[in-house]
Amino acid sequence: MAHEKILVVEDEEEIRELIAYNLVKQGYRAIPAETGEDGLRRIRAEKPDLIVLDLMLPGVDGLEVCRTLKRDPATEAIPVVMLTAKGEESDIVAGLELGADDYLTKPFSPRVLLARIRAVLRRKAEEPRDEEEELRIHDLTIHPGRHEVSVKGKSVPLTATEFRVLHVLAQRPGWVFTRYQIANAVHGGDYVVTDRSVDVQIVGLRKKLDAAADYIETIRGVGYRFKE
Repeated sequence: MAHEKILVVEDEEEIRELIAYNLVKQGYRAIPAETGEDGLRRIRAEKPDLIVLDLMLPGVDGLEVCRTLKRDPATEAIPVVMLTAKGEESDIVAGLELGADDYLTKPFSPRVLLARIRAVLRRKAEEPRDEEEELRIHDLTIHPGRHEVSVKGKSVPLTATEFRVLHVLAQRPGWVFTRYQIANAVHGGDYVVTDRSVDVQIVGLRKKLDAAADYIETIRGVGYRFKE
């Protein structure tokens, strides 16, 4: 059974209690917080293992809570799963770029939320991959040192940028990357990028990957992720 502490920052009582009930059923310790201010106090006092954070909070909203967490070395490593109103794509992108790990739109299934929480905790517990370590995911193999990619043993010729985009996504299967995050990881923070330029790289990459093209999933309005 799980035993991690999960802080639930949600102003709607029914949703907060529903989440807490399902967490406790799975063996987690649920810590409720109704406002952003209360959430920040609980974070400092309880040091939770993960935070379920509603973005639409009275007073200090979820984005500001996330921003505060990620600026503090004592709390920046705590993973965050955001809850957002359906269709609030700009908030989703902003939250991910602030350092949130995943998101779910309302209304949501408690089972899906629990699955996302388990996945984020599992990823956080894993040791970071060596940048030069060979990656084998599904039937795709990536050799960082040699800049080589193969699908089912067949070599796939990629440009340097296409290779870096693929490597960034494949290192963290299941993680959602915004276009800005992809561009920043590939080119650095000073690179001027448009959504279109990243999309063009993804289109070219998918064409060359052929049978493995579906491993790169589009998260509409947000960005991309590599299939787990």
